[in-house]
Amino acid sequence: MYSGASRGEITEPNLASRGYAGDMAELSRRHLLVLGAVGLVAAGCAPVAPIRTASPRPTPAGPPDWAALTSKITGTVARPGDASYNTVKLTENPRWDSAQPLAVVSPAGAADVAAALAFAIKYRLPLALRSGGHSYPGYSAGGAPGTGVPPSLVIDTRGMNTITFAGNSVTIGAGASLAEVYDTLGSRGVAIAGGSCATVGIAGLTLGGGVGVLVRAYGLTIDSLTSVEIVTADGTTRTASATENADLFWACRGGGGGHLGIVTALTFTTVPAPTVTMFSLSWPFASAAAVIAAWQAWAPGADSRLWSTLKLLNGPKYGSNPGLFVSGTWLGPAAQLNAQFAPFFAAAGAPASNLRGTHSYHDAMMSYAGCASIPIAQCTTAPGGSLTRESFAATSHIANAPLSAVCIQQVIAKVIAAKSVPGVREAGISMDALGGAVAKVAPTATAYPHRNGLASIQYTATFPDGTNPAPLDAYVRGFRAAMVPYWGDGAYVNYSDSTLADPLASYFGPNAARLKRVRAKYDPRGAFTQPQDY
Repeated sequence: MYSGASRGEITEPNLASRGYAGDMAELSRRHLLVLGAVGLVAAGCAPVAPIRTASPRPTPAGPPDWAALTSKITGTVARPGDASYNTVKLTENPRWDSAQPLAVVSPAGAADVAAALAFAIKYRLPLALRSGGHSYPGYSAGGAPGTGVPPSLVIDTRGMNTITFAGNSVTIGAGASLAEVYDTLGSRGVAIAGGSCATVGIAGLTLGGGVGVLVRAYGLTIDSLTSVEIVTADGTTRTASATENADLFWACRGGGGGHLGIVTALTFTTVPAPTVTMFSLSWPFASAAAVIAAWQAWAPGADSRLWSTLKLLNGPKYGSNPGLFVSGTWLGPAAQLNAQFAPFFAAAGAPASNLRGTHSYHDAMMSYAGCASIPIAQCTTAPGGSLTRESFAATSHIANAPLSAVCIQQVIAKVIAAKSVPGVREAGISMDALGGAVAKVAPTATAYPHRNGLASIQYTATFPDGTNPAPLDAYVRGFRAAMVPYWGDGAYVNYSDSTLADPLASYFGPNAARLKRVRAKYDPRGAFTQPQDY
Protein backbone atom coordinates (compact mmCIF):
# COMPACT_ATOMS: atom_id res chain seq x y z
CA MET A 1 0.00 0.00 0.00
CA TYR A 2 1.27 3.37 -0.89
CA SER A 3 0.46 6.87 0.02
CA GLY A 4 1.18 10.21 -1.43
CA ALA A 5 -0.28 13.61 -2.06
CA SER A 6 -4.01 14.02 -2.25
CA ARG A 7 -5.28 15.89 -5.25
CA GLY A 8 -8.42 17.72 -4.17
CA GLU A 9 -8.75 20.97 -6.09
CA ILE A 10 -9.48 24.06 -4.04
CA THR A 11 -8.99 27.47 -5.53
CA GLU A 12 -10.05 31.02 -4.90
CA PRO A 13 -10.04 33.39 -7.87
CA ASN A 14 -9.89 36.50 -5.70
CA LEU A 15 -6.42 35.56 -4.48
CA ALA A 16 -4.79 35.48 -7.90
CA SER A 17 -4.05 39.16 -7.92
CA ARG A 18 -2.46 38.86 -4.47
CA GLY A 19 -0.04 36.11 -5.53
CA TYR A 20 -2.00 33.16 -4.14
CA ALA A 21 -3.06 30.17 -6.16
CA GLY A 22 -2.99 26.45 -5.65
CA ASP A 23 -4.89 23.54 -7.06
CA MET A 24 -1.87 21.23 -6.58
CA ALA A 25 -2.79 19.65 -3.27
CA GLU A 26 0.39 18.62 -1.43
CA LEU A 27 2.43 21.47 -2.84
CA SER A 28 0.11 24.43 -3.03
CA ARG A 29 -3.15 23.50 -1.40
CA ARG A 30 -1.70 23.84 2.08
CA HIS A 31 -1.06 27.55 1.90
CA LEU A 32 -4.51 28.17 0.45
CA LEU A 33 -6.13 26.17 3.21
CA VAL A 34 -4.24 28.19 5.75
CA LEU A 35 -5.75 31.23 4.11
CA GLY A 36 -9.13 29.55 4.39
CA ALA A 37 -8.49 28.95 8.05
CA VAL A 38 -7.94 32.65 8.59
CA GLY A 39 -11.05 33.56 6.64
CA LEU A 40 -9.70 34.32 3.17
CA VAL A 41 -10.55 31.14 1.27
CA ALA A 42 -13.66 29.00 1.20
CA ALA A 43 -13.02 25.40 2.42
CA GLY A 44 -13.26 23.96 -0.74
CA CYS A 45 4.60 -9.67 16.48
CA ALA A 46 5.73 -14.18 20.80
CA PRO A 47 7.58 -16.39 18.50
CA VAL A 48 6.59 -16.42 14.89
CA ALA A 49 4.12 -19.08 13.91
CA PRO A 50 5.50 -21.54 11.35
CA ILE A 51 5.68 -20.21 7.83
CA ARG A 52 5.83 -22.52 4.84
CA THR A 53 9.32 -22.62 3.37
CA ALA A 54 8.93 -24.22 -0.05
CA SER A 55 10.96 -21.97 -2.29
CA PRO A 56 8.92 -21.63 -5.52
CA ARG A 57 5.39 -20.37 -5.70
CA PRO A 58 2.94 -23.19 -6.47
CA THR A 59 1.97 -24.07 -10.01
CA PRO A 60 -1.27 -22.32 -10.97
CA ALA A 61 -4.33 -24.44 -10.26
CA GLY A 62 -5.83 -23.59 -13.65
CA PRO A 63 -8.02 -20.69 -14.74
CA PRO A 64 -9.09 -18.58 -11.76
CA ASP A 65 -12.44 -19.61 -10.31
CA TRP A 66 -13.82 -16.14 -9.65
CA ALA A 67 -17.16 -17.44 -8.48
CA ALA A 68 -15.39 -19.42 -5.78
CA LEU A 69 -13.58 -16.27 -4.64
CA THR A 70 -16.77 -14.27 -4.55
CA SER A 71 -18.43 -16.96 -2.42
CA LYS A 72 -15.68 -16.60 0.20
CA ILE A 73 -15.71 -12.80 0.41
CA THR A 74 -18.01 -10.94 2.78
CA GLY A 75 -17.08 -7.72 1.05
CA THR A 76 -17.24 -7.36 -2.72
CA VAL A 77 -15.43 -8.60 -5.81
CA ALA A 78 -15.67 -6.44 -8.92
CA ARG A 79 -14.67 -7.89 -12.28
CA PRO A 80 -14.59 -6.28 -15.73
CA GLY A 81 -18.15 -5.85 -16.85
CA ASP A 82 -19.57 -5.54 -13.36
CA ALA A 83 -21.52 -2.38 -12.66
CA SER A 84 -19.11 -1.15 -9.99
CA TYR A 85 -15.85 -2.10 -11.72
CA ASN A 86 -15.14 1.17 -13.52
CA THR A 87 -15.55 3.08 -10.27
CA VAL A 88 -13.81 0.84 -7.74
CA LYS A 89 -10.76 0.35 -9.97
CA LEU A 90 -9.93 4.06 -9.90
CA THR A 91 -7.03 5.50 -7.90
CA GLU A 92 -6.53 9.12 -6.90
CA ASN A 93 -4.45 9.94 -10.00
CA PRO A 94 -6.51 10.00 -13.21
CA ARG A 95 -3.43 9.30 -15.33
CA TRP A 96 -3.77 5.63 -14.24
CA ASP A 97 -7.46 5.32 -15.13
CA SER A 98 -6.71 3.07 -18.12
CA ALA A 99 -5.69 0.24 -15.77
CA GLN A 100 -7.74 -2.93 -16.23
CA PRO A 101 -7.11 -5.01 -13.10
CA LEU A 102 -8.21 -8.64 -13.14
CA ALA A 103 -10.54 -7.86 -10.25
CA VAL A 104 -10.86 -5.50 -7.33
CA VAL A 105 -11.55 -7.13 -3.98
CA SER A 106 -12.95 -4.74 -1.38
CA PRO A 107 -12.59 -6.79 1.82
CA ALA A 108 -14.77 -6.41 4.88
CA GLY A 109 -12.04 -7.63 7.25
CA ALA A 110 -8.89 -9.67 7.72
CA ALA A 111 -10.65 -12.95 6.79
CA ASP A 112 -11.54 -11.51 3.39
CA VAL A 113 -7.97 -10.30 2.92
CA ALA A 114 -6.64 -13.78 3.72
CA ALA A 115 -9.11 -15.38 1.28
CA ALA A 116 -8.14 -13.01 -1.54
CA LEU A 117 -4.44 -13.52 -0.84
CA ALA A 118 -4.83 -17.33 -0.88
CA PHE A 119 -6.71 -17.06 -4.19
CA ALA A 120 -3.94 -14.98 -5.76
CA ILE A 121 -1.29 -17.45 -4.58
CA LYS A 122 -3.32 -20.47 -5.75
CA TYR A 123 -3.67 -19.10 -9.26
CA ARG A 124 -0.35 -17.20 -9.30
CA LEU A 125 -2.01 -13.86 -9.92
CA PRO A 126 -0.06 -10.62 -9.55
CA LEU A 127 -1.19 -8.62 -6.52
CA ALA A 128 -1.70 -4.89 -6.19
CA LEU A 129 -2.42 -3.54 -2.71
CA ARG A 130 -4.31 -0.33 -2.09
CA SER A 131 -5.01 1.76 0.98
CA GLY A 132 -5.81 5.26 -0.23
CA GLY A 133 -4.79 4.84 -3.86
CA HIS A 134 -2.01 7.44 -4.01
CA SER A 135 0.92 5.40 -5.35
CA TYR A 136 3.00 7.91 -7.29
CA PRO A 137 4.16 5.33 -9.91
CA GLY A 138 0.63 3.90 -10.18
CA TYR A 139 1.46 0.49 -8.69
CA SER A 140 -1.82 0.31 -6.78
CA ALA A 141 -3.84 0.76 -9.97
CA GLY A 142 -3.30 -2.92 -10.74
CA GLY A 143 -1.95 -2.79 -14.27
CA ALA A 144 -1.97 0.67 -15.82
CA PRO A 145 0.17 1.03 -18.94
CA GLY A 146 3.55 2.53 -18.15
CA THR A 147 3.67 1.34 -14.54
CA GLY A 148 5.51 -1.95 -15.09
CA VAL A 149 2.67 -3.74 -13.30
CA PRO A 150 0.71 -6.46 -15.18
CA PRO A 151 -3.05 -6.75 -14.80
CA SER A 152 -3.42 -7.72 -11.17
CA LEU A 153 -5.81 -8.73 -8.44
CA VAL A 154 -6.28 -5.54 -6.46
CA ILE A 155 -6.96 -5.80 -2.73
CA ASP A 156 -8.44 -2.43 -1.86
CA THR A 157 -8.86 -1.82 1.88
CA ARG A 158 -10.58 1.55 1.60
CA GLY A 159 -13.80 0.13 3.02
CA MET A 160 -12.03 -1.07 6.16
CA ASN A 161 -12.28 2.23 7.98
CA THR A 162 -13.57 1.43 11.49
CA ILE A 163 -12.02 3.53 14.28
CA THR A 164 -12.21 2.35 17.91
CA PHE A 165 -10.79 3.73 21.17
CA ALA A 166 -9.39 2.10 24.31
CA GLY A 167 -8.03 4.59 26.82
CA ASN A 168 -5.47 6.75 25.04
CA SER A 169 -5.09 4.22 22.21
CA VAL A 170 -6.93 4.20 18.93
CA THR A 171 -7.21 1.32 16.45
CA ILE A 172 -7.87 2.35 12.89
CA GLY A 173 -8.87 0.22 9.92
CA ALA A 174 -6.24 0.20 7.21
CA GLY A 175 -8.35 2.00 4.65
CA ALA A 176 -9.57 4.88 6.75
CA SER A 177 -8.84 8.15 5.04
CA LEU A 178 -6.97 10.86 6.88
CA ALA A 179 -10.06 13.03 6.77
CA GLU A 180 -12.03 10.30 8.57
CA VAL A 181 -9.21 9.85 11.09
CA TYR A 182 -8.87 13.54 11.89
CA ASP A 183 -12.59 14.11 12.10
CA THR A 184 -13.06 11.19 14.53
CA LEU A 185 -9.99 11.86 16.68
CA GLY A 186 -10.42 15.60 16.73
CA SER A 187 -14.05 15.31 17.77
CA ARG A 188 -12.88 13.23 20.73
CA GLY A 189 -10.19 15.75 21.69
CA VAL A 190 -7.18 13.60 20.82
CA ALA A 191 -4.63 13.62 18.01
CA ILE A 192 -1.94 11.75 16.11
CA ALA A 193 0.59 13.25 13.72
CA GLY A 194 -0.04 12.71 10.04
CA GLY A 195 -0.28 14.24 6.62
CA SER A 196 -2.60 16.90 5.31
CA CYS A 197 -4.29 15.10 2.43
CA ALA A 198 -7.91 14.10 2.87
CA THR A 199 -8.04 10.90 0.83
CA VAL A 200 -4.70 9.34 1.78
CA GLY A 201 -5.20 6.01 3.60
CA ILE A 202 -3.83 5.67 7.12
CA ALA A 203 -2.01 2.40 6.30
CA GLY A 204 -0.15 3.78 3.31
CA LEU A 205 0.86 6.91 5.17
CA THR A 206 2.08 4.98 8.22
CA LEU A 207 3.91 2.11 6.54
CA GLY A 208 6.21 4.54 4.76
CA GLY A 209 6.92 6.58 7.89
CA GLY A 210 4.32 9.31 7.92
CA VAL A 211 5.53 12.84 7.24
CA GLY A 212 3.01 15.52 8.11
CA VAL A 213 2.20 18.93 9.44
CA LEU A 214 2.81 18.14 13.14
CA VAL A 215 5.90 16.04 12.49
CA ARG A 216 8.42 18.20 14.31
CA ALA A 217 6.35 18.27 17.50
CA TYR A 218 5.10 14.67 17.64
CA GLY A 219 7.37 12.79 15.23
CA LEU A 220 6.47 10.65 12.26
CA THR A 221 3.18 8.80 12.28
CA ILE A 222 5.11 5.57 13.01
CA ASP A 223 6.46 7.10 16.21
CA SER A 224 3.02 6.78 17.84
CA LEU A 225 2.30 3.36 16.28
CA THR A 226 2.12 0.59 18.89
CA SER A 227 0.93 -2.41 16.85
CA VAL A 228 -0.36 -3.54 13.49
CA GLU A 229 -2.70 -6.33 12.45
CA ILE A 230 -1.26 -7.88 9.29
CA VAL A 231 -2.07 -10.85 7.06
CA THR A 232 1.23 -12.44 6.03
CA ALA A 233 1.95 -14.56 2.98
CA ASP A 234 0.99 -17.84 4.70
CA GLY A 235 -2.51 -16.46 5.27
CA THR A 236 -2.02 -15.94 9.00
CA THR A 237 -3.38 -12.83 10.64
CA ARG A 238 -0.66 -11.65 13.01
CA THR A 239 -0.16 -8.89 15.50
CA ALA A 240 3.15 -7.08 15.19
CA SER A 241 4.35 -4.93 18.07
CA ALA A 242 7.46 -4.24 20.13
CA THR A 243 6.87 -7.51 22.02
CA GLU A 244 5.19 -9.70 19.39
CA ASN A 245 6.74 -10.35 15.97
CA ALA A 246 9.04 -7.44 16.76
CA ASP A 247 11.08 -7.79 13.56
CA LEU A 248 7.93 -7.44 11.49
CA PHE A 249 6.85 -4.45 13.56
CA TRP A 250 10.22 -2.79 12.97
CA ALA A 251 9.83 -3.28 9.23
CA CYS A 252 6.27 -1.95 9.22
CA ARG A 253 7.53 1.31 10.69
CA GLY A 254 8.88 2.88 7.52
CA GLY A 255 9.58 -0.07 5.24
CA GLY A 256 6.75 0.81 2.89
CA GLY A 257 3.72 -1.25 1.99
CA GLY A 258 3.15 -4.25 -0.21
CA HIS A 259 6.29 -6.26 0.67
CA LEU A 260 5.63 -8.07 3.96
CA GLY A 261 1.90 -8.62 4.18
CA ILE A 262 -1.39 -6.81 4.03
CA VAL A 263 -2.02 -4.54 6.99
CA THR A 264 -5.65 -4.56 8.09
CA ALA A 265 -5.55 -2.36 11.21
CA LEU A 266 -3.14 -0.11 13.09
CA THR A 267 -3.08 0.95 16.75
CA PHE A 268 -1.64 4.27 17.87
CA THR A 269 -1.10 6.11 21.12
CA THR A 270 -2.86 9.45 20.94
CA VAL A 271 -1.98 12.77 22.55
CA PRO A 272 -4.35 15.47 23.75
CA ALA A 273 -5.44 17.48 20.75
CA PRO A 274 -3.39 20.68 20.56
CA THR A 275 -4.47 24.16 19.62
CA VAL A 276 -2.99 24.89 16.19
CA THR A 277 -2.02 28.26 14.78
CA MET A 278 -1.86 27.99 11.00
CA PHE A 279 0.09 30.57 9.08
CA SER A 280 0.75 31.52 5.47
CA LEU A 281 3.48 33.87 4.28
CA SER A 282 4.39 35.08 0.81
CA TRP A 283 7.15 37.10 -0.84
CA PRO A 284 7.71 38.41 -4.34
CA PHE A 285 9.69 35.87 -6.35
CA ALA A 286 12.61 38.27 -6.53
CA SER A 287 13.22 37.37 -2.87
CA ALA A 288 13.52 33.64 -3.60
CA ALA A 289 17.26 33.31 -3.02
CA ALA A 290 17.11 35.10 0.32
CA VAL A 291 14.02 33.19 1.46
CA ILE A 292 15.44 29.77 0.54
CA ALA A 293 18.73 30.49 2.29
CA ALA A 294 17.01 31.85 5.38
CA TRP A 295 14.38 29.09 5.55
CA GLN A 296 16.84 26.20 5.33
CA ALA A 297 18.92 27.73 8.11
CA TRP A 298 15.86 28.35 10.30
CA ALA A 299 13.08 25.81 9.79
CA PRO A 300 14.75 22.43 10.56
CA GLY A 301 16.20 23.80 13.81
CA ALA A 302 13.30 25.93 14.98
CA ASP A 303 11.30 25.23 18.12
CA SER A 304 9.90 21.72 17.65
CA ARG A 305 6.39 23.07 18.05
CA LEU A 306 6.81 24.87 14.74
CA TRP A 307 6.59 23.12 11.38
CA SER A 308 6.75 24.80 8.00
CA THR A 309 6.92 24.12 4.31
CA LEU A 310 8.55 26.28 1.65
CA LYS A 311 7.05 26.19 -1.84
CA LEU A 312 8.18 27.64 -5.14
CA LEU A 313 5.47 27.09 -7.74
CA ASN A 314 4.95 28.12 -11.33
CA GLY A 315 2.43 27.67 -14.10
CA PRO A 316 0.08 29.64 -16.32
CA LYS A 317 -1.91 31.02 -13.39
CA TYR A 318 1.10 32.78 -11.89
CA GLY A 319 1.48 35.40 -14.54
CA SER A 320 4.98 36.78 -15.09
CA ASN A 321 6.52 35.47 -11.85
CA PRO A 322 6.29 32.18 -9.92
CA GLY A 323 4.81 32.01 -6.45
CA LEU A 324 6.94 31.94 -3.31
CA PHE A 325 5.23 30.75 -0.12
CA VAL A 326 5.93 29.51 3.40
CA SER A 327 3.09 27.99 5.40
CA GLY A 328 2.92 25.88 8.52
CA THR A 329 1.73 25.17 12.03
CA TRP A 330 2.63 26.44 15.50
CA LEU A 331 1.50 24.56 18.63
CA GLY A 332 2.70 27.08 21.18
CA PRO A 333 0.88 30.18 22.44
CA ALA A 334 -0.27 32.21 19.47
CA ALA A 335 1.27 35.37 20.94
CA GLN A 336 4.74 33.79 20.74
CA LEU A 337 4.67 33.17 17.00
CA ASN A 338 6.19 36.53 16.10
CA ALA A 339 9.25 35.70 18.20
CA GLN A 340 9.58 32.42 16.32
CA PHE A 341 9.50 34.24 13.00
CA ALA A 342 12.00 36.95 14.02
CA PRO A 343 15.28 35.24 12.98
CA PHE A 344 13.73 34.04 9.76
CA PHE A 345 12.41 37.42 8.77
CA ALA A 346 15.69 39.11 9.74
CA ALA A 347 17.48 36.98 7.14
CA ALA A 348 14.76 36.63 4.49
CA GLY A 349 13.16 40.04 4.71
CA ALA A 350 9.64 40.76 5.83
CA PRO A 351 6.97 38.88 3.87
CA ALA A 352 4.57 40.71 1.61
CA SER A 353 1.71 38.92 3.37
CA ASN A 354 1.58 37.37 6.82
CA LEU A 355 -1.69 35.59 7.54
CA ARG A 356 -2.56 33.36 10.47
CA GLY A 357 -5.44 31.86 12.41
CA THR A 358 -5.71 29.81 15.59
CA HIS A 359 -7.96 26.73 15.64
CA SER A 360 -8.70 23.46 17.34
CA TYR A 361 -6.77 20.43 16.07
CA HIS A 362 -9.98 19.15 14.49
CA ASP A 363 -10.69 22.34 12.61
CA ALA A 364 -7.08 22.84 11.52
CA MET A 365 -6.73 19.33 10.13
CA MET A 366 -10.09 19.45 8.39
CA SER A 367 -9.05 22.75 6.84
CA TYR A 368 -5.82 21.17 5.56
CA ALA A 369 -7.94 18.35 4.14
CA GLY A 370 -10.11 20.85 2.27
CA CYS A 371 -13.15 19.75 4.23
CA ALA A 372 -13.74 22.52 6.73
CA SER A 373 -17.14 23.46 5.34
CA ILE A 374 -18.46 20.17 3.97
CA PRO A 375 -19.83 17.06 5.72
CA ILE A 376 -17.25 14.36 6.34
CA ALA A 377 -19.20 12.00 4.05
CA GLN A 378 -18.46 14.37 1.17
CA CYS A 379 -14.72 14.66 1.96
CA THR A 380 -13.84 12.18 -0.79
CA THR A 381 -13.35 11.94 -4.53
CA ALA A 382 -15.70 8.95 -4.70
CA PRO A 383 -19.18 9.37 -6.20
CA GLY A 384 -21.09 11.88 -4.10
CA GLY A 385 -17.91 13.48 -2.82
CA SER A 386 -16.92 17.12 -3.10
CA LEU A 387 -13.19 16.63 -3.79
CA THR A 388 -11.70 16.38 -7.25
CA ARG A 389 -9.00 14.05 -8.52
CA GLU A 390 -6.13 15.64 -10.43
CA SER A 391 -3.46 14.16 -12.72
CA PHE A 392 0.09 14.65 -11.50
CA ALA A 393 3.73 13.64 -11.89
CA ALA A 394 6.04 13.60 -8.89
CA THR A 395 9.27 12.42 -7.32
CA SER A 396 11.09 13.13 -4.07
CA HIS A 397 14.33 13.80 -2.23
CA ILE A 398 15.61 14.01 1.32
CA ALA A 399 17.57 17.20 1.86
CA ASN A 400 20.57 16.28 4.00
CA ALA A 401 22.54 19.51 3.78
CA PRO A 402 21.82 23.21 3.17
CA LEU A 403 22.09 24.39 -0.42
CA SER A 404 24.85 26.78 -1.39
CA ALA A 405 24.10 30.04 -3.16
CA VAL A 406 24.92 28.39 -6.49
CA CYS A 407 22.55 25.49 -5.78
CA ILE A 408 19.81 27.88 -4.77
CA GLN A 409 20.09 29.57 -8.14
CA GLN A 410 19.60 26.18 -9.81
CA VAL A 411 16.40 25.68 -7.83
CA ILE A 412 15.16 29.08 -8.92
CA ALA A 413 16.01 28.38 -12.57
CA LYS A 414 14.15 25.08 -12.47
CA VAL A 415 11.07 26.73 -11.03
CA ILE A 416 11.15 29.47 -13.65
CA ALA A 417 11.42 26.81 -16.38
CA ALA A 418 8.29 25.03 -15.17
CA LYS A 419 5.96 27.36 -17.04
CA SER A 420 7.35 26.26 -20.41
CA VAL A 421 6.73 22.53 -19.83
CA PRO A 422 4.05 21.37 -22.29
CA GLY A 423 0.73 20.75 -20.59
CA VAL A 424 1.74 22.06 -17.18
CA ARG A 425 -0.93 23.40 -14.87
CA GLU A 426 1.27 23.98 -11.81
CA ALA A 427 4.77 22.68 -11.01
CA GLY A 428 7.70 23.27 -8.72
CA ILE A 429 9.23 22.23 -5.44
CA SER A 430 8.00 21.81 -1.87
CA MET A 431 10.42 21.59 1.06
CA ASP A 432 8.82 20.22 4.25
CA ALA A 433 10.88 20.77 7.39
CA LEU A 434 12.10 17.78 9.40
CA GLY A 435 14.15 17.90 12.61
CA GLY A 436 12.56 18.24 16.02
CA ALA A 437 10.98 15.01 17.27
CA VAL A 438 11.88 13.16 14.05
CA ALA A 439 15.59 13.49 14.79
CA LYS A 440 15.25 12.19 18.36
CA VAL A 441 14.86 8.60 17.08
CA ALA A 442 17.91 6.70 15.79
CA PRO A 443 17.97 6.03 12.01
CA THR A 444 18.03 2.24 12.60
CA ALA A 445 15.39 2.16 15.36
CA THR A 446 12.67 1.95 12.71
CA ALA A 447 12.87 1.10 9.04
CA TYR A 448 12.56 4.79 8.15
CA PRO A 449 16.22 5.89 7.85
CA HIS A 450 16.09 9.63 7.19
CA ARG A 451 15.99 10.79 10.82
CA ASN A 452 18.77 13.32 10.33
CA GLY A 453 17.36 14.88 7.18
CA LEU A 454 16.70 18.60 7.11
CA ALA A 455 13.64 18.41 4.90
CA SER A 456 11.49 16.12 2.84
CA ILE A 457 11.36 17.35 -0.76
CA GLN A 458 8.68 16.90 -3.38
CA TYR A 459 9.03 17.82 -7.03
CA THR A 460 5.52 17.85 -8.45
CA ALA A 461 3.67 18.84 -11.60
CA THR A 462 -0.07 18.77 -12.15
CA PHE A 463 -1.74 18.76 -15.53
CA PRO A 464 -5.19 18.45 -17.12
CA ASP A 465 -6.50 14.93 -17.40
CA GLY A 466 -5.58 13.33 -20.72
CA THR A 467 -2.42 15.40 -21.18
CA ASN A 468 0.71 13.55 -22.33
CA PRO A 469 2.53 13.05 -19.01
CA ALA A 470 6.00 12.50 -20.51
CA PRO A 471 7.15 16.16 -20.41
CA LEU A 472 5.85 16.52 -16.86
CA ASP A 473 7.64 13.34 -15.74
CA ALA A 474 10.80 14.59 -17.40
CA TYR A 475 10.50 17.93 -15.60
CA VAL A 476 10.13 16.57 -12.06
CA ARG A 477 12.81 13.92 -12.56
CA GLY A 478 15.12 16.44 -14.18
CA PHE A 479 14.64 18.74 -11.21
CA ARG A 480 15.57 15.91 -8.85
CA ALA A 481 18.60 14.94 -10.96
CA ALA A 482 19.88 18.51 -10.78
CA MET A 483 19.83 18.34 -6.98
CA VAL A 484 21.46 14.88 -6.61
CA PRO A 485 25.02 16.30 -6.55
CA TYR A 486 24.06 18.32 -3.49
CA TRP A 487 21.50 16.16 -1.68
CA GLY A 488 22.53 12.67 -2.78
CA ASP A 489 20.08 9.90 -3.68
CA GLY A 490 17.89 9.73 -0.57
CA ALA A 491 14.16 9.59 -1.26
CA TYR A 492 10.93 9.00 0.64
CA VAL A 493 9.25 5.66 -0.10
CA ASN A 494 5.78 7.18 0.15
CA TYR A 495 6.71 9.51 -2.70
CA SER A 496 8.20 6.67 -4.73
CA ASP A 497 9.73 6.95 -8.20
CA SER A 498 9.93 3.97 -10.57
CA THR A 499 13.08 5.35 -12.26
CA LEU A 500 15.41 5.50 -9.24
CA ALA A 501 18.67 3.68 -9.99
CA ASP A 502 18.84 1.98 -6.58
CA PRO A 503 15.46 2.47 -4.92
CA LEU A 504 16.20 0.35 -1.85
CA ALA A 505 19.29 2.41 -1.07
CA SER A 506 17.41 5.64 -1.74
CA TYR A 507 14.41 4.79 0.41
CA PHE A 508 15.98 2.71 3.19
CA GLY A 509 19.74 3.36 3.23
CA PRO A 510 21.44 1.23 5.93
CA ASN A 511 18.12 -0.45 6.77
CA ALA A 512 17.70 -2.14 3.38
CA ALA A 513 19.62 -5.31 4.29
CA ARG A 514 17.55 -5.84 7.44
CA LEU A 515 14.35 -5.33 5.50
CA LYS A 516 15.42 -8.01 3.03
CA ARG A 517 15.95 -10.46 5.91
CA VAL A 518 12.50 -9.76 7.30
CA ARG A 519 10.98 -10.17 3.87
CA ALA A 520 12.73 -13.53 3.38
CA LYS A 521 11.30 -14.72 6.70
CA TYR A 522 7.69 -13.71 6.22
CA ASP A 523 7.34 -14.08 2.44
CA PRO A 524 9.87 -16.75 1.41
CA ARG A 525 8.02 -17.67 -1.79
CA GLY A 526 7.47 -14.14 -3.10
CA ALA A 527 3.71 -13.90 -2.80
CA PHE A 528 3.91 -10.12 -2.84
CA THR A 529 5.06 -8.95 -6.24
CA GLN A 530 5.55 -5.38 -7.28
CA PRO A 531 8.29 -3.25 -8.78
CA GLN A 532 10.98 -2.01 -6.38
CA ASP A 533 10.58 -5.07 -4.16
CA TYR A 534 13.12 -6.07 -1.52
